[in-house]
Amino acid sequence: MARYLVERTFPDGLAIPMTDEGAQVCLTVVGNNAMDGVTWVHSYVTPDKKKTFCIYDAPSPEAIRTAANRNNLPVDSITPVSVLDPYFYQ
Repeated sequence: MARYLVERTFPDGLAIPMTDEGAQVCLTVVGNNAMDGVTWVHSYVTPDKKKTFCIYDAPSPEAIRTAANRNNLPVDSITPVSVLDPYFYQ
């Protein structure tokens, strides 16, 4: 499975409350992603919550776009990435 960095812009900011409702939103995204073999690994969010940089495992960029559409999430770019671990050299 390939790994991707997905960049998203939320002009009004990303608002996922730290409540049961917010947890359900995330679980819904995970379930919708699974329909296309897409796994959300984790995300980085800017302090103003207007940009996210999300790590995904997926069969293709098209699968990520399909899942994003199902979840009503924007996609600015999808970049294939690999892990570079600084401790690999020690």
